[in-house]
Amino acid sequence: MESVANQRIARVSAHLQPPNSQMEESCVLKRTDCRAKGGAPGFKVAILGAAGGIGQPLAMLMKMNPLVSVLHLYDVVNAPGVTADISHMDTGAVVRGFLGQPQLENALTGMDLVIIPAGVPRKPGMTRDDLFKINAGIVRTLCEGVAKCCPNAIVNLISNPVNSTVPIAAEVFKKAGTYDPKRLLGVTMLDVVRANTFVAEVLGLDPREVDVPVVGGHAGVTILPLLSQAKPPSSFTPEETEYLTKRIQDGGTEVVQAKAGAGSATLSMAYAAVKFADACLRGLRGDAGVVECAFVASEVTELPFFATKVRLGRRGAEEVYQLGPLNEYERVGLQKAKKELAESIQKGTSFIRK
Repeated sequence: MESVANQRIARVSAHLQPPNSQMEESCVLKRTDCRAKGGAPGFKVAILGAAGGIGQPLAMLMKMNPLVSVLHLYDVVNAPGVTADISHMDTGAVVRGFLGQPQLENALTGMDLVIIPAGVPRKPGMTRDDLFKINAGIVRTLCEGVAKCCPNAIVNLISNPVNSTVPIAAEVFKKAGTYDPKRLLGVTMLDVVRANTFVAEVLGLDPREVDVPVVGGHAGVTILPLLSQAKPPSSFTPEETEYLTKRIQDGGTEVVQAKAGAGSATLSMAYAAVKFADACLRGLRGDAGVVECAFVASEVTELPFFATKVRLGRRGAEEVYQLGPLNEYERVGLQKAKKELAESIQKGTSFIRK
């Protein structure tokens, strides 16, 4: 009986704190043997920055996703606590925690999808430029780990400013010789989620019935909701168009101000990130017709990266869709968006190249 009890204790502790290679020999069960009983077939997902404001609700929601079989939670602080907490949820995914830089490679090995919300959030009065200085270095380090340990994984990049961090990630992967533009996706889903919500309010509809494509980038004027292409087809007055566009563009600031120094959009961002990750997993599974907006390497405009609708499949963003017909308001907005976007992209690229 005692050996059975010891095995059970070893199995539980292996989930919560993956042993390092020295300890592994003395452990009754190796971590690779620690599969939850009846663990679901599915995909292996890592969240980098899992103990943060976005990371925690994101980890919880991914633990609830039936397409996930293994969930790796990595952070430089508090990862064991978040892992212990989330591992008690009675869903199929096996949860493992990884703490600090020395465990990054273990966290990434064998992953199908890597979601990166790591970095500092925006505080009141902070520009996205201030964010850049801190988050650029974090993204570089994490993407070097991805290139080394799971070069074929699909990467969902959330760390702001996305307009600059996606080009940074691309440069890191190019340097490592692992770059596949289809597999690197900047998550702009929160803009779509907000657009659907705010448009539904104006039209008096259920937000789940509304679908608004949002193109461009993921900051201020680079966020361009294509209200003329909203479903169901709707006509908006010039005042409504102006109000909705501004509110969608300033959605992040609205939350930062409402939280009055206590954080930025974390819960809605986690929801949007899971909605997008789920679409990626359905694409990986081979489902047909999975189409969402994302910030990707693109030839839709003269810029090297741009957010538009993409079709998700087994290799990531398998098809990048054109913008479609724009009205006059959107054409003007597109010029403004491209001007600012060009600078943000350049900034990210030169961060690695310099």
